[in-house]
Amino acid sequence: MSVHFPVSGVEINPLIPLLVAFVAASVTAPAGVSGAFLLLPFQVSVLGFTGPAASSTNLLYNVGATPGGIYRYIREGRMVWPLAWTVMLGTLPGVFAGAVLRVSYLSGAQAFEVFVGAVLLYLGTSLLYEIVRRATRRDGSVKHGRRETENPPDTPFVFNKPVVLLLSLAVGIVGGVYGVGGAAMIAPFLVTVLGMPIRAVAGATLMGTLATSMAGVAFFQILAAGLDTGSTVEPDYLLGGVLAAGGLAGTYVGARAQKFLPESLIKALLATLVLSLAGSYLFGAFFYGG
Repeated sequence: MSVHFPVSGVEINPLIPLLVAFVAASVTAPAGVSGAFLLLPFQVSVLGFTGPAASSTNLLYNVGATPGGIYRYIREGRMVWPLAWTVMLGTLPGVFAGAVLRVSYLSGAQAFEVFVGAVLLYLGTSLLYEIVRRATRRDGSVKHGRRETENPPDTPFVFNKPVVLLLSLAVGIVGGVYGVGGAAMIAPFLVTVLGMPIRAVAGATLMGTLATSMAGVAFFQILAAGLDTGSTVEPDYLLGGVLAAGGLAGTYVGARAQKFLPESLIKALLATLVLSLAGSYLFGAFFYGG
């Protein structure tokens, strides 16, 4: 049974986007990622939903989907609040600037996509290198009669707040432009460059994604009401609600499963996601860019 979604013009069985969102969220939530960056190509390439409204709908998905994972991380005491607040304080101003840029100047932002893709390519490659290096070192340790623990006990850690704030600001801008919460960009940086444990990062980046997305949806709605943009910018609330329902269940499942997964597997998953995102930006810029 097909349903017509009025804002996007999409006509599809709602079970399809629901299941796609569930799978995307359940796979990505262990790494602190909502799966929104996987859903944007799905909206554009599969559903044929393009333009600024696709970005705002993707942000609406995050608003409904991320609480599932956030709830599990808070309930199980795995939310690092100082990091979460720092990420949120950085991303919120950025998402406003990103939304304005998306509507006003970056409808065909080829150079911007190349830059973002190159940064993500570097982060993903660095993360894979770290995984291989650690695996090689661990194998050598076992051969010599020693075993390194893959997941050391949780201990308090400090982080450079100004660096995280500036990074979060940049990620917020990108998130506002492309309609993603930014966790797929900030998580690998925190893990690879700043050396934070991914189990500490995951809850904080999902929390940042929620804050960014709520602000982004509100600001896109304000733009729709107050600016003559020449195109639809408000989200498709019906389609976004269906996607969010699948994502809510998916992030809950993914966050719950995280504690049963080895750190190396989660890092490999994050690296794969980041490299896939980098490839999508670079491919889109060179083959579809204006």
